[in-house]
Amino acid sequence: MALTLGAPTAEALMDGPAHDQLARRIAEGALDAVAEAYELHHGAVRGFARRLVGDEAVAEDLVHEVFVTLPSAIRSFRHDSSLRTFLISIAVNHARHHIRAAGRRRATMARLSEHPAPPSPPTPEEDAIRKRLALSLSRALDGLPDDQRVAFVLCEVEERSSSEVADIVGAPEATVRTRLFHARRKLRESLSKEALG
Repeated sequence: MALTLGAPTAEALMDGPAHDQLARRIAEGALDAVAEAYELHHGAVRGFARRLVGDEAVAEDLVHEVFVTLPSAIRSFRHDSSLRTFLISIAVNHARHHIRAAGRRRATMARLSEHPAPPSPPTPEEDAIRKRLALSLSRALDGLPDDQRVAFVLCEVEERSSSEVADIVGAPEATVRTRLFHARRKLRESLSKEALG
């Protein structure tokens, strides 16, 4: 395999001396370092935010907030996790009011959808089933406390380990596992009730 010279890859900058150096440059106020962090990690932060809040526009706002606050937030970066993990933890902290707002918006949309809509061309059955399941899951997620919702999205949707999630949310690993256990139980109960209803 040939070795290429030039800018390091995103994978190379996620850990080790390169990401420590990038974090230090951000802490020193280098705007190009914030831009570099954005270039490397905005996709992962946006993906997490989209899965957490369920709305592309809100997720984009959340990504913006994460990188705008990064120069001040970087002071609390302990260098014991990757810069990407740290950015996800900032997103978790900013997401709390967005999660509540998303729940209110979904409730409003559900009320509006109860009114008959003008006839539209029929959609394929699989698409309709997928949309119903997604809506059911979104409603069930809205019913979870913030800490359980975050644990579920990070562990189950993003498939992160409980130790990595513990780093992100700043809680002991056992607490993350407990939150995940309760989130799964509540989601099962909520989805079962909806299926029976």
